[in-house]
Amino acid sequence: MWAILSGIEGNIAAYEAVLADIKRQRFKVEVLYVLGDIVAANQDSEQVIKRIQNPLPGELEPQVCVGWWEEQCFTLHGLGSTPEPTELIERFGKETAKLLWDSVSRETVQWLRNCHFGFFELDCLLIHGSTVSVSDELTPETAPWKMLDRLQRVQANYLFCGRSGQVFEYQLQGGSVNSSVMTLDRQQPVQTITAPKRRVVGVGNVGKEPGKATYTLYSPNTDFLEFKTVFYGKKKGYGN
Repeated sequence: MWAILSGIEGNIAAYEAVLADIKRQRFKVEVLYVLGDIVAANQDSEQVIKRIQNPLPGELEPQVCVGWWEEQCFTLHGLGSTPEPTELIERFGKETAKLLWDSVSRETVQWLRNCHFGFFELDCLLIHGSTVSVSDELTPETAPWKMLDRLQRVQANYLFCGRSGQVFEYQLQGGSVNSSVMTLDRQQPVQTITAPKRRVVGVGNVGKEPGKATYTLYSPNTDFLEFKTVFYGKKKGYGN
């Protein structure tokens, strides 16, 4: 069983609540994926990083890839693909950019730089946005051709993503395409290309909404998929 998280966003209480919920599961979770946005413009971001770097005895070591907020950190420290944090400032303003700078140390940024862009396991791609970029936001409203394009870029049948912060299951039904080539002399035999059933899964968001965290459980052996909701703080408890 895999537990797949995204969007902790420096919320240490939410992360602890999800870790506790993972331990309560009936089936043992064997791999813990964190699909980016570990940090944010949040003063507890360093605490989250240290918790991820130092799991308690008996806990899984998180497999971490970078997300949108990590990319903003890289840009602020002159390590990104763009020279200025234009996207960050346009979305959240200069005050948020300053808070992000103050919340995440240079040492942590260097550690984040060594994290993966995504994971490809079996026929599953696990990534923050998509293979296009961390900013690529896939949602239940995304056009089917775009979903198929993101899957075919890496020949994946399942794509788990966290950019939207939503929990959703988007199915692309299998089908086939017949093709042939006609020349002046004759028509070539028909070739049939079969496209398997494919699925895009939004894995939720751990830290954005105070008191409520969502994440995903998935078993690659049985194709079991479940979305989990965890309430913490004053809303303490857990849902489906």
